[in-house]
Amino acid sequence: MRIAIAIALLSALDAHAGASEGFTNGPARAILIELYTSEGCSSCPPADQWLGELRGKPGLWTEFVPVEFHVNYWDSLGWTDRLSTADFTAREYAYASSWGADPYTPCFVRNGVQWKPSWGGPAGLAAPTGVLSIELGDDGNCRAEFRPGPGARPEIDEGYDIHVALLGGGISSNVTQGENQGKTLKHEFVVLGLANQILLREAGSPALDATVALPRPIATGATRHALAAWVTRHGELEPIQAAGGWLP
Repeated sequence: MRIAIAIALLSALDAHAGASEGFTNGPARAILIELYTSEGCSSCPPADQWLGELRGKPGLWTEFVPVEFHVNYWDSLGWTDRLSTADFTAREYAYASSWGADPYTPCFVRNGVQWKPSWGGPAGLAAPTGVLSIELGDDGNCRAEFRPGPGARPEIDEGYDIHVALLGGGISSNVTQGENQGKTLKHEFVVLGLANQILLREAGSPALDATVALPRPIATGATRHALAAWVTRHGELEPIQAAGGWLP
């Protein structure tokens, strides 16, 4: 399925107009790699670098989808992370609660489970959970469609949520205070906005659909942008399917 990326959207992101892109994955399950990090954490830059290096790895977007969430609980150490939000922090707290642990950085999550890069690479397609596609209109709205596969547990019509994240790359910060004082930190796949919606089934259709307004970026300075989307069971954190790709 081809996806139209509108020039109007690119202008809103202060990006350059370019060719259209397609965002679809499935039926094999792609892996969602989440990194919870902070510019106020001295042990986070190596994790940020590892995630950034995925930009040149085979399987990006088709086998794995990386996203970087910045949390704000280290802001009290002297440096306010402009890429962090309370909502992103709450997301990590929800994960930590489900694990019976305290939140920490850097924290990697692989398909909803605590993970470390030393445990293996990010790629590795799994069970056929379904086909996910995203269509981005010239009004800034994303139309999401999910067709559950045999690896997805049967659900009622309102049994799935779609999550759409605007990502920024090529972001650089000159840190002047806190644990990383004097360092220039570089980031890729940073979540600049996240929107969620319930997927609903149209009468007589095997697919579930939703329209999601593309979130506005919380910060500027990205030299490239991407879109990431993933499906979860309603109210849960573990992704069933993920997809994404670069914006022109």
